[in-house]
Amino acid sequence: MYIPPAFKDDDIESIRATIRSARLANLVTATTEGPVATPLPLFLDESEGEHGVLYGHLAKANPQWKLAPIGDALAIFSGPDAYVTPSWYATKRETEKVVPTWNYVAVHAYGPVEFFQEPERLLDAVTRLTNRHEGSRAKPWAVTDAPADFIAAQLRGIVGIRIPVVRFEGKRKMSQNRPKADRVGVAAGLAASENPHDREVARLIPLPG
Repeated sequence: MYIPPAFKDDDIESIRATIRSARLANLVTATTEGPVATPLPLFLDESEGEHGVLYGHLAKANPQWKLAPIGDALAIFSGPDAYVTPSWYATKRETEKVVPTWNYVAVHAYGPVEFFQEPERLLDAVTRLTNRHEGSRAKPWAVTDAPADFIAAQLRGIVGIRIPVVRFEGKRKMSQNRPKADRVGVAAGLAASENPHDREVARLIPLPG
């Protein structure tokens, strides 16, 4: 990922927050048949290893796990994003020398991928992933709510994923390279949007104190 210095996010807590808030990741592996990617939910166990370990699963029918990876796997997590119109820039009124852009947050996590099929490990990964997404519900669903034999059969149809993270790349492109007046204009424009994602980006733009 290309990261100009102004947009680099190397704060580990910020990176972890982006991963936690991402609903869906993309798992990318390089293989002899070319790059392969699968969109899927992943969670980061921050207590394991130096940088944490990513866990998830994919369908056993998915050929990605059967293709030997070349080098590290890449997990891509996307945060809030928004289109930025030049009309919001004070610079437009001054020089007209402006163009559209896109503000966004992204994290790339790299590490060797392990695919596993042991029922106990699969059950643990599925349970933890489910609890993560059900935890905020008034009446959370639990894996144990379903019959044990049914869950056992479902587990036979998936393959687990374990990625010990060796490095992160974090990018937070929030108009930091624009003059203060332009940033104020972008934040105001996005804050007035009916799109909740735009309003979320507006809150992330650094403004003069």
